[in-house]
Amino acid sequence: MKNITVIGSGTMGNGIAHVFAQNGYVVSLVDVNESALKKANETISKNLDRQVTKGSLTEVQKANTLSNITSFTSLKEGASNADLVVEAATENVAIKLGIFKQLDEITPEHCILASNTSSISITKIGAATKRPEKVIGMHFMNPVPVMKLIEVINGYKTAKEVSETITTLAKAIGKIPAESNDYPGFIANRILMPMINEAIWTLHEGIGNVESIDTVMKLGMAHPMGPLQLADFVGLDVCMAILHVLHDGFGNPKYAPCPLLVNMVTAGSLGAKSGEGFYKYTAGIKDLVVSAQFITH
Repeated sequence: MKNITVIGSGTMGNGIAHVFAQNGYVVSLVDVNESALKKANETISKNLDRQVTKGSLTEVQKANTLSNITSFTSLKEGASNADLVVEAATENVAIKLGIFKQLDEITPEHCILASNTSSISITKIGAATKRPEKVIGMHFMNPVPVMKLIEVINGYKTAKEVSETITTLAKAIGKIPAESNDYPGFIANRILMPMINEAIWTLHEGIGNVESIDTVMKLGMAHPMGPLQLADFVGLDVCMAILHVLHDGFGNPKYAPCPLLVNMVTAGSLGAKSGEGFYKYTAGIKDLVVSAQFITH
C-alpha cells in the first residue's frame, strides 16, 4: 500500500494528507475547489514549519513531505491509481454516498475505501458500493498531525483482513488504532457528544456559567479542555449533527440536542470557525476571550 488518495482538503483532509506524506506515502489530495487546495497546501507547509522550529523535523524532511503531495480537482485523476482512499468530505450522508459510488467505479479492485466520518454508518456507506467488504472507517482526531488516535470502524460486511490492514497502517504512520463496530456515534462520539450536550443543558438551566462548567471538568476530571470549549473547536453544527444521528439511530430522547445548542447553530454561532460560540475568538488568535453573553446566562 503506497498510493493514498485523500478526498477533501479542509482541516481534516489536509491533516490526513500531511501525516501520510510525512511517513513516505505518495498522496493525491482531491478537492473540487482549486483555492481550497491552495489553502490546504499552505496550511500543511505552515504546520511542517512548526515541526521544523520545534526540532522534530528537518528542512529536508519537510521538502520530502511536500513533494509527496499532488493536488487534483478531478476525482478520477486523483483516485484511479489508489491503494487506499480516505474520504474526508463534508459530514453529509448524500455527499458521502455519491463519492463512494464514484470511487467504486474509478478505483482499482484491490483499493480499500475508507471514510473519516465521525458518525455516519460505515455499513450504509459500504452498501453504496459493490465492495462493502473493502469499506471501513478511519476516524482521525483533530488536529491530525498531533493526535495519536485513529478510530477504526468495521462495517457489517468489512472483511477481517481489511480491518487488519488498516490497523497495521495506522501504526505505520505513528498512530494508535482503536477498533469500533458500526453503531451510531461509534465509540468516541457515543460517549463524547452526550457529555457535551449535558454540559450545554447545565448552562441552559443556569446551574453554572461557561467558565465554571469548563473549570470543573478540567480541574475536577483532568480533561485538557472543558466540554464547552471543546464543542467550540469541534463546531457546534457538527455537534448537533452527530446528536441527531444518535437520536435517530437509537430513538432515545436523551440524545436530543439541547435547545440552546439548536438556537446557537440557527443563529450562526458555530464556535471557533465562526468567531463565536460559547467563547469569542479574535481572528488569527486561538486564545479564548470569554463571552459575557453566555457567562451570565
